[in-house]
Amino acid sequence: MSSEFLLVIIAVVAVTIFVAVFYIFAKKPSAPQTEPAASSKKEIPEIKEEAKTEPVPEIVLQEKEKEIEAVTPIADQKPPVANRRKSDYTIPKRAVPEFGKITKQNFSEFAGERILVAEDNPINQKVLVGLLAGSGIDVVLANDGQEALDILEKDTRFLMILMDAHMPRVDGFEATRIIRANPQYDHILVVALSGDVGADDIQKMKSAGMSEQLEKPLRMESLYKIFYAYSTKEADQEAVAATLLDAEEGIETCGGDESFYREILSEFMRDYADSAQRLGELLRFHDREAARALLLDIIGVTANIGARTLGESASELKLALGDTDEKSYFTLYDRYKVQMERLMQEIREYLA
Repeated sequence: MSSEFLLVIIAVVAVTIFVAVFYIFAKKPSAPQTEPAASSKKEIPEIKEEAKTEPVPEIVLQEKEKEIEAVTPIADQKPPVANRRKSDYTIPKRAVPEFGKITKQNFSEFAGERILVAEDNPINQKVLVGLLAGSGIDVVLANDGQEALDILEKDTRFLMILMDAHMPRVDGFEATRIIRANPQYDHILVVALSGDVGADDIQKMKSAGMSEQLEKPLRMESLYKIFYAYSTKEADQEAVAATLLDAEEGIETCGGDESFYREILSEFMRDYADSAQRLGELLRFHDREAARALLLDIIGVTANIGARTLGESASELKLALGDTDEKSYFTLYDRYKVQMERLMQEIREYLA
């Protein structure tokens, strides 16, 4: 066999082997490309399942809210001030009749009541405590609005709060707004203490929730009327109306000399204790001139001893004597007689 023929055979075999190898690799399946996707498909459902939550029906939410409200104490349910109407905390108030002269003793009618005084001025505190001393009214002091709020958190047994409008830390306006926002304090009256008496100032106090206003310096009659209007205790109206002797005014008229004043009272009793009887006789005998002279005398004397109410009654009777209708001045005479008897009793008690 020639060498050329051998080379041809080797070349054919090599080509055959190459073709066979190429065919094998060309037909071999490639690695699946969907496995990572399959893996992703397994992970995605798991993530969705973890984030998925069932919606709570509205009716279930409403029932849950009712359950929470049922177990929440009323004191903790504090609606904002803006959502509260004045009618939500309106405190019963009774009509105040006309009174005579008010003294410290009249406040004893409200013995047992408790008031909170929020006032930062020590002198004003002392005046209020002194005014109500011996009355049986319990006075609790707070030096500012915050201190008043701290006291209320521990003790709510108060008839009223006398609230100074202008104080450090928490002023009276802010303290009142906080008080009015809490239903736990609905029974407590808030009374403004302020020297501001302008219409805008008073409206600001009412807007904050202050139901009444007392002007500084405090007047005894004004404070008494507040007590009378809101206290549930029965006041002795007859005793108040019968107060006809203003000893302080009488002493001031006598230059501050009480001994001299007591001397004047004794002389008044000696000279005018029977004035009602004498006046009645003059009227029955139609001696109007003599009756006018006696009444003019009494008008002057009562002004000196601090008995202005009786003096006013005497003035009205004197003017009525010019009326030809006798019934008009006899009616005024009856009032004068009753007042004179009461005045004499008060003078005797004062001199005792």
